[in-house]
Amino acid sequence: MNKDTRPDDPVGVFDSGVGGLSVLLEIRRQLPAENLIYVADSAHAPYGDKSPEEIQERAFRIVEFLIDRRAKAIVVACNTATGVAVEALRERWSLPFVAIEPAVKPGAAVTKSGVVGVLATRQTIASPRFARLAETWANGARILAQPCPGLVDQIERGELDSPRTEALIATFVRPLIEQGADTLVLGCTHYPFVNRLIAAIAGPGVTIINPAAAVARELRRRLTEASLLAPANRSGHVQFRTTGEPDQLVAMLGALGVEAGQVSGL
Repeated sequence: MNKDTRPDDPVGVFDSGVGGLSVLLEIRRQLPAENLIYVADSAHAPYGDKSPEEIQERAFRIVEFLIDRRAKAIVVACNTATGVAVEALRERWSLPFVAIEPAVKPGAAVTKSGVVGVLATRQTIASPRFARLAETWANGARILAQPCPGLVDQIERGELDSPRTEALIATFVRPLIEQGADTLVLGCTHYPFVNRLIAAIAGPGVTIINPAAAVARELRRRLTEASLLAPANRSGHVQFRTTGEPDQLVAMLGALGVEAGQVSGL
């Protein structure tokens, strides 16, 4: 961390695309005074189909960009990047990194059937970090890891409630329910944007867990610990940057009812 890091410096938030907006919205709700820079790496989405080396290289480039803009902390709002790259990021830079990961521990705590389904990308499920997470926090529950190829692509295209997206979700969710899962963990930040479809397919007795609120709470804790919380008497703003088409990000923000603010290419 730079010696001259200040509380009014921004927090960097990044994801492979628009999925991390689900985390950004929760940060805005809990920490409205913070200035945020959100990077959507949409030109390289989805990360779940890329090699660990490619994902790590993208994460390093984005973090370098954010540090150049005086980021005082970085939120890795991408489960795949967390699983593959966050340990290397922490080794290279000393500033606070707050990373999202599948909420296996909360899922295991609330399940009544003893079966927890985790919806995630292939790379998240294949990462050693996820294996450690499941082993450490399953607490006797059976953890069913379900890769969801193609779902991030649908969400990136803005197809949040199309018949094709619904059919795709059904192929992932129904086998978990048939195996007794009464709890589903959203292991990708894109998935909360199709939560309505997931809930409808899963049925009324199934609990769905989104870890975004926990990430915002951890960010507050880390900033407080480092005396870097923004002054409470101001309203923070958000800059949006994308490696894809800015118009696509603007359209997605509009669909989600998010004030677009500054949106530009990267």
